[in-house]
Amino acid sequence: MAVAAAATTTAARTAPPPMVAAAVAVLLVLCAGSVAGQGQLQVGYYNKTCPAAEQIVRDEATAAIRASPDLAAALLRLHYHDCFVQGCDASVLLDSTPNNTAEKDSLPNGSLRGFDVVARVKDQLEKACPGTVSCADILALMARDAVSLAKGPTWPVALGRRDGRTSSAASCVELPPLHGDIGLMVQAFAAKGLDVKDLAVLSGAHTLGKAHCASYADRLYASASCATPDPALDARYADRLRMRCPSPSGASNSTTAAAASELDPGSCTTFDTSYYRHVARRRGLLRSDASLLDHRFTRAYVLQVASGRFDGHFFHDFTVSMAKMAATGVLTGDQGEIRRKCNVVN
Repeated sequence: MAVAAAATTTAARTAPPPMVAAAVAVLLVLCAGSVAGQGQLQVGYYNKTCPAAEQIVRDEATAAIRASPDLAAALLRLHYHDCFVQGCDASVLLDSTPNNTAEKDSLPNGSLRGFDVVARVKDQLEKACPGTVSCADILALMARDAVSLAKGPTWPVALGRRDGRTSSAASCVELPPLHGDIGLMVQAFAAKGLDVKDLAVLSGAHTLGKAHCASYADRLYASASCATPDPALDARYADRLRMRCPSPSGASNSTTAAAASELDPGSCTTFDTSYYRHVARRRGLLRSDASLLDHRFTRAYVLQVASGRFDGHFFHDFTVSMAKMAATGVLTGDQGEIRRKCNVVN
């Protein structure tokens, strides 16, 4: 994997690790399975069993994102929401049943999109290589391709995940809370084996996408728990947001994409570093974005990337943290199954 050239950082605690050490770390992540897994994740896992797999995924992702550029954020978010709840096992794709409410129907996942794109990819893969490529691997590949197609970095994806057989809305308490302070965010990431740097880096995924009023309206108005609007939010920016979200309950005039606010205003379909500049100016849309300024390390990382001099470092850091997250709680070997349809167990 190509890595960014080294550069001098402004603070030792935020300096990216030496490139050699980082490369070794990536290899370790790529070759590691889950703790409980009997097998291993491998780059090129399907080279013999389904050699066209990655190209099929890439072609379908390209067509979808060309038709609807905002799907890049949706596909990346699907992978993130999958991995944070009982590991990267495609449980987020399973439908609810009469006796069980699945993850996709939980409140935090109510705005997830892209399920139809995943289904189309799976159908193509089943035609080419029946019963071979897991839905969990599809999510990992589509997240990588979404970032790349949005003009971000690319990276080799270690594959070999198996699909889980269970999905419960109750498990979504494992997701990092959008309204959480930095302490809660650090705790949620640590529970998945991700550190403070991973938090600072993966938050950069908010360079893509939009959020509805309910996700941030609590920052715009006084409430029983807060006598004033969130002082961490730039006042002029808050005024603009109140025009879009006139109700403290988070209700707006529409629930369509047109009523949503861009997480990275002016650049929400391009993967770049402008998100960090908005956060540095106290214009991070979500409370979790703003909280990055409340921790010594994450604040320093935000300010470093916001300077515009470390884009290459951020891109490299993102590939490392994504590979690390994508190995969270995976099923391998004879665990789980390879679903024939991603929305139902076999």
